[in-house]
Amino acid sequence: MAEKMEAAMNSSGKSFRKFLLLWSGQLTSAIGSGLTSFGLGIYVFQQTGKASAMALVTLLAFMPSLLLSAFAGVLADRYDRRLLMMLGDSLSATGLIYILICMLNGEAQLWQICVGVTISSVFSSLLDPAYKATVTDLLTEEQYTKASGFVQVAGSAKFLISPIIAGFLLTVSDIKLLLIIDICTFFVTVAVTLAVRSGLASKTYEHTQSFISEFKDGWGAVSDNKGVLVLVIMTSVLTFFLGFIETLSTPMLLTFTNSSVVGTLVTIVASGMLVSSVIIGFIPIKRDYVKILSISLFGAGIFMAGFGLRENIVLICVSGFLFFAMLPFVNTSLDYLVRINIDNAVQGRAWALIGIISQLGFVVAYALSGVLADYVFTPLLVDGGLLADSVGRIIGAGKGRGTGFLIIIAGLLLCGTSVILYNLRSVKKLEVTYVLQDRP
Repeated sequence: MAEKMEAAMNSSGKSFRKFLLLWSGQLTSAIGSGLTSFGLGIYVFQQTGKASAMALVTLLAFMPSLLLSAFAGVLADRYDRRLLMMLGDSLSATGLIYILICMLNGEAQLWQICVGVTISSVFSSLLDPAYKATVTDLLTEEQYTKASGFVQVAGSAKFLISPIIAGFLLTVSDIKLLLIIDICTFFVTVAVTLAVRSGLASKTYEHTQSFISEFKDGWGAVSDNKGVLVLVIMTSVLTFFLGFIETLSTPMLLTFTNSSVVGTLVTIVASGMLVSSVIIGFIPIKRDYVKILSISLFGAGIFMAGFGLRENIVLICVSGFLFFAMLPFVNTSLDYLVRINIDNAVQGRAWALIGIISQLGFVVAYALSGVLADYVFTPLLVDGGLLADSVGRIIGAGKGRGTGFLIIIAGLLLCGTSVILYNLRSVKKLEVTYVLQDRP
């Protein structure tokens, strides 16, 4: 008996080491992607002066990957998940290469950047469902929340590490250098994934159904559990509000500072996510997931409103830091509540469908936020604007204040949504039901 337990512990430790190797590749990829994302955002805003142009690039970099992720989820359950990850990483580089070629021949036009990021996004759709399902393949349930903390560290790298590097590099070079570095990171991530694949048996599941049938199975895994479905729909509402600060923070900051300061500031505020992710990695959450989720979301809304309140670097840094510090608690709670209520055999397609539904809020926010900021809220709060002598007395008036006001509104609405989420019985039952099932 003791020998079996020791063997199980050794196997568990070996699997977690493989996860860490795979995670290191995703960390490298995230840093490279963050360089490109930050650099292109600055480039487009400086070329056009419009938040809506930045939002359009963000939308096209995000929407194709999201819409194709359901198809990618079926592939993740049918074929070798590590191979799909390598294909997604390597082929997504073609879009960046196209943008780089356009820039080497002169300034890249907005439409050319849009084409490049769309191509990259299409192939990136293969990555996320396969990666999430592979995490489930490698780890035990006890390791899920610990792994979630590490995954979020990698995810936060594009905010934590990339901006300050990109801001510095943009002072000595230009966007082309950032693109070259990002393209080079693909070789590293593919090599790491290949190393993990060579030492891990490919885990696929028997498939005798059509793609449409498998999509239905994924939908059934989500919709048959009312709590999961409600949680996913509510998450879409949450991502809608979060999409506003993600899209509008850089345009707001660039109205009163430069790209180097923006890069440093983004890194400082994103360190809040690092701190929380590390805490969760070493001290996993073990209970009260719904309560933690709701409280964290309420705090995120308050600090989001503080972020847009004034053109004050100290206030923005503190509010932004605390905003990011809330997100790992939100993500870990959501991840756990969904993961424990879905069968492993359909997790690839289920996660893909969950990703589509829950992140539709981002799509709507990206489509609306820039337009609202440029053509509705900015005119209201410039000097002489309709709200300059009322709201402007509190948050200030000027070119970036309308954008800040829009972020404040989104933050307060996020607070309200968190209260509603906490009072949904179907969501609370996700945790209670699992605890009852787990009792001897």
